[in-house]
Amino acid sequence: MSMLTGKVALVTGASSGIGHAIAEALLERGATVFGLCRKIGKIPEAATPISCDVRNPERIAHAFEILRHATPTLDILVNNAGIAYLSSLLEGEVKEWNEMWEVNVRAVAICSQHALRMMNPEGGRIVNVSSLSGHRVPPTGGFYAPTKFAVKGLTESLRNELKAANSLHQIASVSPGFVDTPLVNTYFRGREEDLSTLRESTRMLEARDIARSVLHILEAPAHVEIGDVVLRSVDQKV
Repeated sequence: MSMLTGKVALVTGASSGIGHAIAEALLERGATVFGLCRKIGKIPEAATPISCDVRNPERIAHAFEILRHATPTLDILVNNAGIAYLSSLLEGEVKEWNEMWEVNVRAVAICSQHALRMMNPEGGRIVNVSSLSGHRVPPTGGFYAPTKFAVKGLTESLRNELKAANSLHQIASVSPGFVDTPLVNTYFRGREEDLSTLRESTRMLEARDIARSVLHILEAPAHVEIGDVVLRSVDQKV
């Protein structure tokens, strides 16, 4: 029997890509899974969908109200929802900057706050799906990379606060390089030839690769707290 059997998990952005793979992996381990997403019809069939646009704090609060009516406690939160635009600091659109900040950073903080209020004092776990771009800035990092550096800072800040409060809750992050998901298509919008070249020259990570890393964190013994898992394809040079 898996350590996750009977656990209650919430995954944001569960309708596609990494979030979908994580939700499936948790279900396979016997967890009860709720998925926050805008496209509720696309989450794994055995998961319970909750419609939510995480750009909106009020919508997040409402989603957690729905969750509280469905389950008394929460054991796991996976902050996976994210968006990536190739939006430079010199010429990028403020609208795109705002959206990346709202989804990649602010929603992570808000969802974590709500989730912690539902978690059993004996200890829950939060995993933030970040990016290799939160550890180094690629030439096309633009505004996206700073949002992922912010996730790294947010993760560490929350860890510090939990320690100061003598809380048993744990927080970790996973920082992958290129993953072949719909998010990559968004990032390379307008540069489809570059994406085609990348796919020809590089075997990118798959969503299930990230799901395995998330399971590694969640299934670690209670006395083991994993800070950050950084992973990339062997073909990705930087």
